[in-house]
This record gives sequence, structure tokens and C-alpha cells, in this order.
Amino acid sequence: MAKRDPPPEMAIDMTPMIDMTFQLIAFFMILINFADTEQSEKVQLPSSALAKPPDAPLETPITIQIGFDRAKNGTKLSQEKAIIAAQEFGSPDALKPMLNNEKYVLENRHKSINDANIIIRADADTRTGFVQNVIRVCQEVGFEKFTLRAKAKD
Repeated sequence: MAKRDPPPEMAIDMTPMIDMTFQLIAFFMILINFADTEQSEKVQLPSSALAKPPDAPLETPITIQIGFDRAKNGTKLSQEKAIIAAQEFGSPDALKPMLNNEKYVLENRHKSINDANIIIRADADTRTGFVQNVIRVCQEVGFEKFTLRAKAKD
């Protein structure tokens, strides 16, 4: 009887499995953070007893944030600035090209400008006149629906 050779050892290459695991982790990290992308640390919302969450998600939201550059102790370092799509504008009139771009995107998606809802997240220290000017500029472009955000009082 001939002596048998031991069976060869089986080695499994774990590299593709580890690679796939890291890709899934990265995918879920990006997916989970989408809810916070429309919020800026430059905006500290005012408190309101009337603030309540929306009944249903808005179909076509366009978020404009109005805030300040702040020091670590919370003091304002700059004048109000409007922020839309991570771009900062020092005056409401400077928003017009960006709003016209949003209008163009809506038209390409076969949606009406009346379907869009402008969400304004203004810092608690923002002057009312600045917010009114942002609304005026939006109306000049053709937007008609507005939602103001505040945080609920504790």
C-alpha cells in the first residue's frame, strides 16, 4: 500500500470580503449623514413655543440658511450671510443667480416653481429685515411657498 500524501491545506483569501465590508461601512456612513446636510453650525435657531415638526416631508424643499461666523464663545464675528447649497452670500440680492439655477433645475425635472418650498433657517440674532429681503428676492425669482424654521422651547 502506497502512502498517501496529506490533502493540501485550503486557504481562503479574505481580502475581497474585507474590502466589501469597508465599502458597506462607508456607504452607510454617507447615507446616515444626509439628514444633517441641510444644517449649518453658523445658524442657531430661535426658540418658539409654536414650533412643531412638519406633518409630512416637503416634496421639493430648497433650504436657505441665514447665520453668522461665530467665535467659540458664541459671539458674532460677521454680518448676516445667506447660505444655500454650501455657498455663502453677503446680501440677499446675491442669491438671485443661485435661485434662478434652482428654478432651472425644477424645470428640467418637469416640476413647477410652485411645487418648491423655500425653507428659511435663520439664526436667532438675525435682523427681521434681512429675512424679509431674502423672501423678497425669492419672490422676485418666482418662488411663492415659504417655511420658517425654529426650535421648540424646552
